[in-house]
Amino acid sequence: MKYEKIALIGIGNIMFHDEGLGAYLVKYIEENYQVPDNLLVLEGGTLGFGLMTYYQEYDKIIVVGVGSNEGEVGTITIESAQDIINKSPICKTANEVEITMMIEICSFHEDMGDVQLITMVPEDIIDVRNGLTETVLAHMPKLVDVTIKELEKSGVTLKEKADKVSFEEIIEAYANPKQTFDYAV
Repeated sequence: MKYEKIALIGIGNIMFHDEGLGAYLVKYIEENYQVPDNLLVLEGGTLGFGLMTYYQEYDKIIVVGVGSNEGEVGTITIESAQDIINKSPICKTANEVEITMMIEICSFHEDMGDVQLITMVPEDIIDVRNGLTETVLAHMPKLVDVTIKELEKSGVTLKEKADKVSFEEIIEAYANPKQTFDYAV
């Protein structure tokens, strides 16, 4: 299905190790792909309810972050808004609680876009540490592929840029924002 306005939102707190994977993913896509005019790529971080307007202003909203689903580290799940509303209220992160509550609230309004949540099972969201565990980092290319395929199903085809930025460079730039890089966040 093709949508006119699509938002790709990465959520999570980069201060809690793997919880920031959504933020790193959207920055990776923004830096490595040409983003068409009908696609908004947004690092939602910990904005929680601050993201509510995007749920109402965009036709399709793809949210990427960590999830509480069962499975091995790196397991990726794709869920609709209705799947999220119907599932168990057990959430591992404050961000996940807010996203679930926001979807429930927005579902009462007629003007809510088609929401899809793409999550990955993390290894560590407890330690206060920038970056990703090696296991989750190894699974990030798979998360990029899944996200790009979901964008394609929504009518958006991304073209790769010639110059590539690695996840390691993006994570380093987030961890050291005052440090000078060829690539800046």
